[in-house]
Amino acid sequence: MTRTTVESKTRTVTIGFDEPFCVIGERINPTGRKILNEELERGDFSRVESDALGQAAAGASVLDINSGAVFSGKMAEDPRYADNNFVEPTLMKQLVEVVQGVVDLPLCIDSSVPGALENGLAAAEGRPLLNSVTGEEERMEMVLPLVKKYNVPVVAISNDDTGISEDPDVRFAVAKRIVERAADFGIPAHDIVVDPLVMPVGAMGTAGRQVFTLVRRLREELGVNTTCGASNISFGLPNRHGINNAFLPMAIEAGMTSAIMNPVALPIGPKRIAEKKAAIEAAGIILPEDIDDETLVQLFGMGSTKPRAGKEMEAIRAANFLMNHDDGGAAWISFNKVAPKAGHENRGRAGRSGGRRRRA
Repeated sequence: MTRTTVESKTRTVTIGFDEPFCVIGERINPTGRKILNEELERGDFSRVESDALGQAAAGASVLDINSGAVFSGKMAEDPRYADNNFVEPTLMKQLVEVVQGVVDLPLCIDSSVPGALENGLAAAEGRPLLNSVTGEEERMEMVLPLVKKYNVPVVAISNDDTGISEDPDVRFAVAKRIVERAADFGIPAHDIVVDPLVMPVGAMGTAGRQVFTLVRRLREELGVNTTCGASNISFGLPNRHGINNAFLPMAIEAGMTSAIMNPVALPIGPKRIAEKKAAIEAAGIILPEDIDDETLVQLFGMGSTKPRAGKEMEAIRAANFLMNHDDGGAAWISFNKVAPKAGHENRGRAGRSGGRRRRA
């Protein structure tokens, strides 16, 4: 069986066909996150710390760290900041050190900038995953020596200088070429995690079936582990969680062994709570004066005021159980335990302190 090992200083995660599905948390990424980008430009890493802790609590096995920030303010003062080759190497080192300071999960070093990749690899404790190499010869010549030098596994993305093909046979051929070129550098197939590139099903109705077939071929013919950007499948569609929740177990059954995704259901904020209260009052419903926000949002099925594991994590854990990758269902049972309310921690089912009493 193919096994890809990633490590932090204290923890080992194995990606494999007979292992629980590996969730690679994606939230430490300033791309498209204006507030995070602005905070990083100011040297504020508090949101990075909370994102790391939240993803770990939600069940992520590995944390992706992407340094692709754009420091618009600093550009105006110093033109060097317009160059990602100047910005990302320093930022990547800072991000890795900050994240390692608050969680002990293995990391995935994610950048298109060679200097950022090397700085991340040098700063990371253990054996991180490198994200990524593509099928362009220039990119392989640049990234694969780093993979060999640091003895780390790498994500191989199935596109080359012709772009992303809609033909799954072409994407398979690109993946095969990367695996073969990696072998030239002495990198074994078990250290290649192929991203077959999931297309949006809203734009291509066969996208789901394509990726399931492609994942099976990658497993059976190349013997490699696989990953994907899980939310790509639902891009542009309503109720994206519903699509994702169906896609992930089906991908797992096809042989996919990991995904880069958001494991966290974001908390309900004060604005939505205020809007809900106004709607309830408008409907003539009288709420108890002492009702707290958490009770309110749970009562009306809105979610939670606290970060928690998202619905996709529920689907993944169920799939692990059904695929016999969860010994005795222990992880599923633990995931579904309801935490007791404050002051009720030691009470039994009947609400009595100490649990059920025995008859004399």
